[in-house]
Amino acid sequence: MRSKVLVTGANGQLGKTLREISGRFAEAIEFTFLEKSQLDITNQEEIQRYFKDNIIDFCVNCAAYTNVDLAETETDKAMTVNAHAVAYLSKACKAHNTVLIHMSTDYVFDGNSTTPYKENDPTHPINSYGKSKRLGEEHIQSNLSNYFIIRTSWLYSKFNKNFVKTVYSKLKSGHQLRIITTQKGTPTSCVDLSNFIMFLITNRVKAYGIYHFSAKGETTWFDVGLYIAQYFKRSSAVIPTPIFESKASRPIYSVLSNDKVISLTKQEPNRWQDSVDDVLKSLTYD
Repeated sequence: MRSKVLVTGANGQLGKTLREISGRFAEAIEFTFLEKSQLDITNQEEIQRYFKDNIIDFCVNCAAYTNVDLAETETDKAMTVNAHAVAYLSKACKAHNTVLIHMSTDYVFDGNSTTPYKENDPTHPINSYGKSKRLGEEHIQSNLSNYFIIRTSWLYSKFNKNFVKTVYSKLKSGHQLRIITTQKGTPTSCVDLSNFIMFLITNRVKAYGIYHFSAKGETTWFDVGLYIAQYFKRSSAVIPTPIFESKASRPIYSVLSNDKVISLTKQEPNRWQDSVDDVLKSLTYD
């Protein structure tokens, strides 16, 4: 029998990626992709009604408020989407025995570590976005036992607005770019993350809890930009800068440990360079 999977926030880059690859899993999974206009997760009554009227084995929550700087002034909005709505979803999943697969972030950490963060390391978000995402995690943990919270980092794809796509477009148009050198993390492809989500669903994994998922390796935003510039043979167009003007504080180091995911899947994640290559190719030839 096929698993019935609801994907919320289907208009985001992860939702669009899941939809694009979903055809490969059609024999095992019956997907429903809903964007905000079709299901507003900030409306508790709407959530309760939808779960009551439909059979849902898994809910993959891709809906999120992700503008890190704007969250400093739109704090209530960030909290509504990233925390309160997640409480509504987790309660509905509890009532209907639905497994919740929820996306979280490396920004729940303060960046003071010098080694990759593990799932049980203490959280200490230093901006409003990170605080709202951590509160969402806490709501899930207090309401549910059958959940997967997937913390990921520096997410990108060929869809919507993201760092890799923006750098690609600007370099292609002949621009020069100043990119920060002082933040270290790991860019993660929505394709790789989508494949991990599919692994959890198709294998009906019961080892619930928090997982860190990112590509293999660590780098800086500057080095990612330089890597993309080499694709155009325009390395000199990327200029290093140690300072990044922003309203929100950002963790200096937010590399995530993949050990738990590797132990579960028995597979090493892709190198970040290889996954960036794949997206650059799709941007070039699509």
